[in-house]
Amino acid sequence: MDHLKFYIDGAWVDPINPATIDVINPATEKAFTQVSAGSAEDVDKAVLAARRAFVDYSQWSVQQRLALLEKIRVVYKKYFDEIAEAIQLEMGAPLDLARGSQAKLGAGHIKSSIKALLNFSFETVEEDMILRHEPIGVCGMITPWNWPMNQVAVKVIPALAAGCTMVLKPSEESPLDSMIFAEVLAEAGVPAGVFNLVNGYGPVVGEAMSRHPQIDMMSFTGSTRGGIAVAKAAADTVKRVGQELGGKSANIILIDTDIEKAVKDGVGYMMGNSGQSCNAPTRMLVPNSKLDVAVAAAKEAAESIGVDDPSKSGNHIGPVVNKVQFDKIQGLIQQGIDEGATLVTGGTGRPENLPTGYYVKPTIFANVDNNMTIAREEIFGPVLVIIGYDGEDEAVAIANDTDFGLAAYVSSTEMERAKMVARRLRAGQVAINYVGGTSDTPFGGYKQSGNGREKGKWGLAEFLELKAITGLPRR
Repeated sequence: MDHLKFYIDGAWVDPINPATIDVINPATEKAFTQVSAGSAEDVDKAVLAARRAFVDYSQWSVQQRLALLEKIRVVYKKYFDEIAEAIQLEMGAPLDLARGSQAKLGAGHIKSSIKALLNFSFETVEEDMILRHEPIGVCGMITPWNWPMNQVAVKVIPALAAGCTMVLKPSEESPLDSMIFAEVLAEAGVPAGVFNLVNGYGPVVGEAMSRHPQIDMMSFTGSTRGGIAVAKAAADTVKRVGQELGGKSANIILIDTDIEKAVKDGVGYMMGNSGQSCNAPTRMLVPNSKLDVAVAAAKEAAESIGVDDPSKSGNHIGPVVNKVQFDKIQGLIQQGIDEGATLVTGGTGRPENLPTGYYVKPTIFANVDNNMTIAREEIFGPVLVIIGYDGEDEAVAIANDTDFGLAAYVSSTEMERAKMVARRLRAGQVAINYVGGTSDTPFGGYKQSGNGREKGKWGLAEFLELKAITGLPRR
């Protein structure tokens, strides 16, 4: 594959204005390939192709779309190893994570969209009206680097199921798995112009997509700052904007549970993907009476986490994605120290055995006040803060005292008690005892964590408009 081309109107084409972006392997800090940096002209070309294709594709029957998704499902398996390898190289996901979670999630979203499409009623009759769900049109999609195939598949596949056409701008940090995915769609028979891909920078390509008058919807996953920029740029054309943004998720460990086990499980859950997950349980809330036990367990758990080369098999974390992210995390760790939090383990600098690569030590802070910077800002690295509380009301208040509301966690041996606490938390999803959702579970947040929901039937509905046809004879 020529990484310098874009996929537009069913073919790999050269950019209109040649310019390149280095794709860095975060384990080596060196570029291993380049992609082209797109322009507004490239976006316009892709959007016009999508607009032309929408005329026909939007009229495909449910059975035709189901058959197409089934073909995509088969072809995806063929490219699975190639996608996993690309994710490992471009964003530093360890080999087992790249295969066992990152690439696997793409397959899960294809399966989930097939199920949603099979069970969705696109037209119903209620009283004296017909209610029709119709594809919204041409969709612009901007996806992040941290779970690249997950976020591409969770947008592209439901949009295809809905009958939409689209232009995708993957993250410039992790573009290769998306380019392989374009090959999957082409081989599966997605018609020319239905899916288009333009690489590039957010302030150029993303901005051009968000402002484009021929794009009907923007679907964005990334930082809250990026989501705000997309929404502002989209406002002049009054297009729908779906946003899955940042998080600072609370993990309430109730006093009735096995504190040591719940803490260790929480540390492991949070540190996965090097802490680069928007729904990671980064604020651990534990009863003050059990604080010493919790801190000791967290220290032991963090120090048992290996940090190593992502090309190796095994249960370890890899580097964070790039130097900008590495420097940000180092600065926030230092700020936590400066603001008076207790550094339990980890800290600034790379692990001693890894002088090259954007590796961060698994870091635990205790005696954290919820007003400290490390408790307020999304660090997006393997850094966890422990906050004490005296009662459930205080725990819920601390958990909800955040600008975000993507996810939350509750650990308890008493299910009814856990459910009562979960209902009080202002978050889009709450996992009890670390049992997370599936590809059929709605995913999205409250407050500055975004709006709308992805996955399952809710993800399909995101790409549909509702039409009411009235004037029917009364029955």
